[in-house]
Amino acid sequence: MLASVVPSRSEIVARLRAAGCVFAEDEAALLLGVAHDEDHLESMIARRAAGFPLEHVLGWADFAGARVAVTGGVFVPRHRTELLTTTARALVRPGHTVLDLCCGTGALGLVVVRDVTPVRLVASDVDPAAVECARRNLAPLTGEVFCGDLFAPLPADLRGTVDLLLANVPYVPTAEIAYLPEEFRVHEARSALDGGADGLDILRRLADEAPGWLAPGGTLLTEVGAAQVDPAREILSSAGLRPRTVSDTETFVVVASLP
Repeated sequence: MLASVVPSRSEIVARLRAAGCVFAEDEAALLLGVAHDEDHLESMIARRAAGFPLEHVLGWADFAGARVAVTGGVFVPRHRTELLTTTARALVRPGHTVLDLCCGTGALGLVVVRDVTPVRLVASDVDPAAVECARRNLAPLTGEVFCGDLFAPLPADLRGTVDLLLANVPYVPTAEIAYLPEEFRVHEARSALDGGADGLDILRRLADEAPGWLAPGGTLLTEVGAAQVDPAREILSSAGLRPRTVSDTETFVVVASLP
């Protein structure tokens, strides 16, 4: 933390506001709090003013009470996804096996198994940069973090044993990506956003394989958009799972169990 800085806090706020940062005062306080020196501070201000996500600039995100490391280009965990973790935490038990698929930073697995022991936590993502973040974040909990497409890189002994499958798969329809805020559209990996024509292509692929990885009575949890709830439930039901929906004002989580 800097004892004195140039520019001043008011100048930082003014620059961030001019760049369109709605919460400029809060962001200025965060930047000042983590700056190592004046050069570092100036670099962070410049990157934020250029449209980089605040979390990429800081190097971390606050998610469900956990500080999660985030590096450039990696999907930033959204606060709306905390509903998925709250729902999952009500289901997780000591002795469970938890799989965080399309794990990104590993934030979901980190929060869901927090203070629950013993648990086997396994995570995977197709983006190598995300996998490096997840390995860093999950190091105290697991060494089983894999890079690859959906279930492909997972160890064979995991098949048929997963009690909770956390699957925050990409669900933005391809045509809608162009309308996302620039900090997401430009600075996050497209593979973490693009769900195909209707946003449900990855979920369809997931549903085809998920029953073979779930333990009897195991549960899959995924987040979808409001217009996708019914189609998502149909996809999961057709795969032999029993879906239900948990929602709040802006988030929809489909919870699907294997009989």
